[in-house]
Amino acid sequence: MSPYHVPQGGYGDLSHAPPPAGVNIGNQPQPQPEKLPGPAGHGPMPDYGGPKVGAPGGISPAPALAPAPASVPVGVPPGLEYLTQVDQILIHQKVELLEVVLGFETNNQYEIKNTLGQQIYKAKETNDCCTRNCCGSIRSFDMKIKDNMGREVIRLIRPLRCNSCLCPCCLQELEVQAPPGITVGYVSQVWHPWTPKLTIQGANQETLMTLEGPCFAFNCCGEVNFELWGKDGEEPIGRISKQWSGLLKETLTDTANFGIQFPLDMDVKMKAVLMGTCFLIDFMYFERSS
Repeated sequence: MSPYHVPQGGYGDLSHAPPPAGVNIGNQPQPQPEKLPGPAGHGPMPDYGGPKVGAPGGISPAPALAPAPASVPVGVPPGLEYLTQVDQILIHQKVELLEVVLGFETNNQYEIKNTLGQQIYKAKETNDCCTRNCCGSIRSFDMKIKDNMGREVIRLIRPLRCNSCLCPCCLQELEVQAPPGITVGYVSQVWHPWTPKLTIQGANQETLMTLEGPCFAFNCCGEVNFELWGKDGEEPIGRISKQWSGLLKETLTDTANFGIQFPLDMDVKMKAVLMGTCFLIDFMYFERSS
């Protein structure tokens, strides 16, 4: 039995994810602003009944451009503070109409959300037209991951490598930088004749975790699970799941939906590396060449 509890339906209690900065959810009570005194001798200023900042159903306060220095956890790259509060995220690939209609390969784009469905980051592949349409799923790319304020917080760099179980050399790898220019980890493919296997590495390329998938990375009407194992390898500590998107979308497009689970107290840099691992898995096993 898995040591982390995954209730039926997928990804746990969807009501416990903290909202991204500036998002006002439901009818959570908010402190009411104190009424300002009016002109001398006229009592408090009247309440005109308009929406109030921070009130339920009113105007959400604008997110701060940057957290106060005292509120930034030690060792957390800028822009990744939110990841310290969650133990699972969802990744949804956008459908590209040009790719569906003409079969012309376009840059992949993704929305990264919490379990409430609120977008916390967005990602976009960057390369040239020739690379995308000639190299297919093994193509090289840079991928920029930005927060809701448009700041690039993570950069993924994938070189052109082989992707065949018959070739034990020049295997797939991915470098993760957070912020851009500072490497926090790597993802490297481990050769195996039939089982998908990847190692999650630190900044010095030391192996910290391994990820193992099924022999066949396909499950009609179900999830494809890649189990995350710690250094001791005794029991899984998380997983990356490719979710079934529906018969029409699975047949006509190569878009994919993923869920990532990891320990809440995991180093936020490794959470960023796992995010990059999910994108690499998408290209290796679920991206179809046009």
